[in-house]
Order: sequence, then C-alpha cells, then structure tokens
Amino acid sequence: MTPIDRAPIVIERIAVPATLDGPDAADFVEAVAVENVTRAHALGSDEMAWLPDEQLPNWLDAYKDMRWFVVRDAGRIVATGSYESRLDGDAATTAHVDVTVLPSHRRRGIGSALLAHVEEVARREGRTQVIAYVRSLGDAGPRLLPPTGAGSVGADDPAVRLLLGRDWVLGQVMRCSRLALPVDEEALAGIRDRARAAAGDDYRLRTWIGRSPDEWLADLADLETRMSTDAPSGGVDEPEDIWTAERFRDAEDQALAGPRTRFTAVVEHVPTGRLAGFSQLEAPAERSRPAFQQDTLVLREHRGHRLGWLLKIATTDLLTAERPGHPGVFTFNAEENRPMLDVNEAVGFVPFEYEGVWSKQVRADGAGVRLRP
Repeated sequence: MTPIDRAPIVIERIAVPATLDGPDAADFVEAVAVENVTRAHALGSDEMAWLPDEQLPNWLDAYKDMRWFVVRDAGRIVATGSYESRLDGDAATTAHVDVTVLPSHRRRGIGSALLAHVEEVARREGRTQVIAYVRSLGDAGPRLLPPTGAGSVGADDPAVRLLLGRDWVLGQVMRCSRLALPVDEEALAGIRDRARAAAGDDYRLRTWIGRSPDEWLADLADLETRMSTDAPSGGVDEPEDIWTAERFRDAEDQALAGPRTRFTAVVEHVPTGRLAGFSQLEAPAERSRPAFQQDTLVLREHRGHRLGWLLKIATTDLLTAERPGHPGVFTFNAEENRPMLDVNEAVGFVPFEYEGVWSKQVRADGAGVRLRP
C-alpha cells in the first residue's frame, strides 16, 4: 500500500513558469512528463509526445484562463488536471478540461477527484459548459455511439464509465491519422494535379514558413473564428470563438517563441482577394520526431473545389522540401467529417487513434467539491 492509499487525495495548483530556466519550472516539467508517459503507455508509441518547451507557449496564452492541478504521491506528481477557458466573449461560457493519471495510480479515486475538481472550478468561475477530449482505448466489447452515428468508444472503458457516471454526454468522435513520410511522389502528383484543376484560376495557393505576412492577418483571424463555427462539432455545442488580427499575431508570436517551426498554406480567392482557406503544420526541431497538422479549414462558401486537398498537399510539400527527414505527420478530424477524411485518405493518412469529445452542462447550484485555496 502506497502513502496515497492511506491519506486523503490532495489536489494542488502548480505554477506555469514564464520560462523553463527558473526554479519554478520543475513542477511544470514533471507534469508534462506525466502526460507523455501516460499517452505513450496507451498508444504503445511516444510519437505523440509534446516536450515542455513545446507546450509552454500554449500555457502562456494571454487570452485564456489556464490552470494546472496535480496530485502527488510521496512528493512525486502522479496525476494532472487542466482547466482552460477564454476570458471574454461567447467562448468564455465554456471550459475545456483534461485529466491524466499514471497507469500505476489508477483505480484509487484520483481521476474522479480531479475531474470533480476541474468541474467545480468551471462552475465557480461562471462557466456553463465543460468539454473534454478523452482517448478511446481498444475496439472490442460493447460500443457507445455519438449522435452523429460516426465512430464509437468502448462502453466499458473505465474513463467512459466515469464520465457517464458524472452526467457527461458523448457528442463526437475524433480520428487521429498518421501520414508516413516520405510520401509516394507519383501518387501525390496525381492528387496534386486533380486539386489544382478543380481549384481553377479563381483560387491561388500561397505558402510561407514562420511569421505570417501582415496583409493576411485579418483574413487569418476570420478563418480562426470560423474554425469554431464551420468545423463539424457533432453533438457538442461549441461557442463562437472570435479572433482579431491582434490576437492572431499574439498567438502566432507566442507559438513561434517555442522550438517548433510552423508551415502555413492559404488559398486566396482571386476575384475578392480574400482568403478562402488555410492549413497550418508544426514540426519539432528534431527531425526524428513527427510533425503535427494544426488548424485546417475551407470556408463553407468555397467548398466543392478540392481546396482542402490543395492545402493538405501544400503543407506536406513545404515540410518535405524544407525539413526532410521527419518520419510522419499527425492530424485530427471529426469522424463525421467525411470530406476532410477523404482528403487525408487520398494523401495517404491512416487511422492511428480515436478520441471521444464529451460535454457536460454545469449548473450554477450544482454540488461541488471543496477547493483548496
């Protein structure tokens, strides 16, 4: 029996350091390690790991309220619980939460305590909804389907039982896909030609590495806003998250302060001079590790021209031309988003893992846990 089995579960908030050089960074670094170990255990691969210096920029987002809670056993962090919400606008009604427990410390009530804690933080802060992305393990046994009917999660999975027991609702299933690099150029060339032909003269592809040109900031901000309204959200009520040019630049500069390199492709609608779609890809400094596709969107009014194909291929082309050697690219898409999955599958992406997207309405008068100061 370990010390945590004999004592109450203590949840504490850790500091998010301004840099990783100071003495206050130790807890943050250890918490990141817990997440990476847990993810690698579930997937049998460490390819999905994000290192502390790669995660820190997101935690320093000035437009969000972000808090990280941990549970320790004999002084060592064994579980984490995160809370994230916008500070203003419609999106401020919703908080995104996540709970991670080391495999060695499961079935001791730690996950339940952390989930109750972050729910209570959301309720206390006036949020009316919480959303969580939860990895779906295994494909055997009875299945639970989201309202979209696309994809499923294991009904007997301990995490699923925990969420259902706390009145969470499954609203969507996300697919994580992996593209092995290098891609077969002969196969890719055919897809590239078909995409260019479908786009025609009304659409012009542009690409860059690193910081975005000032001339496109307003359009990029609009595309990020439309990510919250145009991307499939299944049975999850995702509020509109409004971006401005200033917010886009701030977020981009913060991300680029980290060690990852960002590759961007956009499609300009020539008759209007406005952007019709974009795709971002980020690669770690080590070429032995995979890259990650970030936001990708084609505006509703411009769909049907295979612009998604054009954008996906463009970011892949840019990565392989400028940074050859990465073993693969990961991307996430809603299981019901068949048009984008068609794009990925045509390029060569194959399923790697699945996540359930869960939500819960938070009642202002709901029973909560007692928070530590």
